[in-house]
Order: sequence, then structure tokens, then C-alpha cells
Amino acid sequence: MTTTIGYKVVIMSDLHLGMNDSNPQKILNFLDSIHTDLLILNGDIIDIDAMKRGSKWKNKHTKVIMKLLDMSRKTEIIYIKGNHDSDLDEISGFELGNIKFLDEYIYTNEIWTGDDTYKTERILIFHGDKIDVTVKYKLLSHIGSIGYDIALRLNTWYNNYRLRSGKSYYSISKWIKENVKKALSFINDFELNACDYAKTKSCDSVICGHIHIPTIKKINDINYYNSGDWVENFSALVLTKENKWEFVFD
Repeated sequence: MTTTIGYKVVIMSDLHLGMNDSNPQKILNFLDSIHTDLLILNGDIIDIDAMKRGSKWKNKHTKVIMKLLDMSRKTEIIYIKGNHDSDLDEISGFELGNIKFLDEYIYTNEIWTGDDTYKTERILIFHGDKIDVTVKYKLLSHIGSIGYDIALRLNTWYNNYRLRSGKSYYSISKWIKENVKKALSFINDFELNACDYAKTKSCDSVICGHIHIPTIKKINDINYYNSGDWVENFSALVLTKENKWEFVFD
């Protein structure tokens, strides 16, 4: 029997449903294990770009959508578009029952500071593609997407071999992100730009997805969070009932 854990907010990004290397069963298992007042889907939930490149939508992907629709009967859901589901531009601002489609969202969190006083934390939540220069140029974005697909496919082949050899999972694409100098420079710039963008919105914190790296840190007095992804890291960022942001990993 599934144990259900309650959270004030759950943020998931980069599910990439429709992509060959997405993992809808892990997503379903996680959604079945939680209860939350607010679920924020922070971009690249449906990978329309991958399907344009030949990936096939399958019944297992539909099951995740049906689960989300079922959850929306009792849970508020905010769907923020990313770069892989940018075709949803036209429905930004649209509401479907308890589901809202937005470009970005500001969540306000009341935090007790003692002596019967509270402070209000303003948290900007957006996918992250709008501060990524590569997605502004379609050719570069397309090349990057294909490269990531290839890296994931290599992951699959390599880890099938490791599994047969009794070895644990090892992510090739994650190694590239963490060790290649240009990748590290891009990640640092992305995080700084996200915090600078949060300041323009008078926010204390910012939560992104997009680069698939689960992170909690402070940058120039701004709390920076990245919720990770459900292709490699299988991570969600959650706000507990005690007002603490933390990760849940499948």
C-alpha cells in the first residue's frame, strides 16, 4: 500500500513525456505517494519537440496525464510552459478546471519569525528557457536537443551493459554537465541570470527547471532552487508543512 506524504507545494519539471527516454512509471509512483495543496509543473512536461523529431506518444504517457487530471479535482495545479512544450504559448492564461496555464508564477509564503510576526517570501517560479540564449536561436536549440537525445541513448546502452555486469547506473550526460568547462560556465551563468531576473520581479527566491540539475543554494542574497528532472535525477522540490524547501528523489 502506498504511503501518502503531505506537502504545501510540490514542484516538478522536465518530465519530457513523449520522449523515448522519459520514465512515466516513476512519475506515477511519485504522484501516488504524495498529497499536496499545490502542484506546480515547471516546464517541459510534454516534450512536443521530441515527438516532432520522431518519438512516439504511448499509453504510459497518457496514464500520467490522466493521473494529473484526476489530482486536479482536489489539488490546484499550475502548468508553466518550457521550451520543449512552447507550442502551448497560445493557451497561456487559460484555465481548465483547477489547472492554470502560465508563463511564470509568483508564490508567496508566510514564514513565522517569532514574537507573533511573519515575513512574506516572494518566490518566482519559471522554467528557465527565457534566460537561456540558446533557446532564442532555433538552430542552436535544435542541435542541443538532438545532442541530449544522443547522450541519453548512449546512457541507455551503456547502463544496460553495466546492469548485465552487476554495476550501478552511471549518467554520461550528467558527467558532461558536471565536468566539461563550457557546460560549467553555462550552468553558472544560468543560475546568476535566474537570480538577477528574480530581482526584477522583487522576489526573494527563484525556482527553475530546464538544466536538469537539482540545486538549493544562495546567490547574491537570492535563494536559488532547481527542481531537477524526471529523465535522469527523478527529483521533485517540495515545501514541507514546516515551511522548509527540500528534495524528494525517487
